Amino acid sequence: MMAEEEGQSLPYVSEIVLKKRKIRDELAITRRTQLELGKYGAKKSKKQSDVSDIKRPEQFIKEFRDKELDLIRTKQRAKRPKSMIPTIKSKLLFIIRIQGKNDMHPKTRKILYNLRLRKVFSGVFVKATEGVIDMLQKVEPYVTYGYPNLKNVKELVYKKGYARIDKKAVPLTDNNIIEQTLGKYGIICIEDIIHEIANVGPHFKEVVLFMGPLMLSKPEDGLLRGKKQPYREGGDAGNREDEINDLISKMN
Repeated sequence: MMAEEEGQSLPYVSEIVLKKRKIRDELAITRRTQLELGKYGAKKSKKQSDVSDIKRPEQFIKEFRDKELDLIRTKQRAKRPKSMIPTIKSKLLFIIRIQGKNDMHPKTRKILYNLRLRKVFSGVFVKATEGVIDMLQKVEPYVTYGYPNLKNVKELVYKKGYARIDKKAVPLTDNNIIEQTLGKYGIICIEDIIHEIANVGPHFKEVVLFMGPLMLSKPEDGLLRGKKQPYREGGDAGNREDEINDLISKMN
């Protein structure tokens, strides 16, 4: 019996089949490596990126519902009685955009753009007019604001300030740039800009339009918790009054 088994030859496998097996095994190893690299954050090729960006139907439905819900809530906030809107105690406000991406209705986005808040963590100085307060009520979940003190106005202008000249951002390091544009208003240096903003002077509008929106640093973990509820109710959004200065200091 043993002699018969020893005499049996191995089954014949053609060279073509062996090559196919080798190619298949190599492809399997390559594919496994690609998946592992992709899983741990390796850079994707354009083709892979295009495939991963394709949205499923349920994603479109969810985004549509979120945007419609956002519009309904915006209208509800706009109808609040004036007695429910906190009294603004300062002529000067500093607004920071803290939220807002795919879940915003186009009308909400338009209001943020009118406030010059196109990017998350951008900030602007504004004069507290009735029209501005009305816009802030409509976009309340996406912004936080309050009354900046002189120290923070000065540090924001010095650290983050820049001028928009010929659609380019130019640092406020040369007073000649300031004088050329704002000299006709008696504003010839960076200290004049700080004074005009802090006191909401007669040429406040010209000064803040001369400067672009200020891009603040991303806050540390836990500083903003991603809650759209008003600040006075334990959330991140809405009026912080003087406490906006703590947030500015940590994001400047």
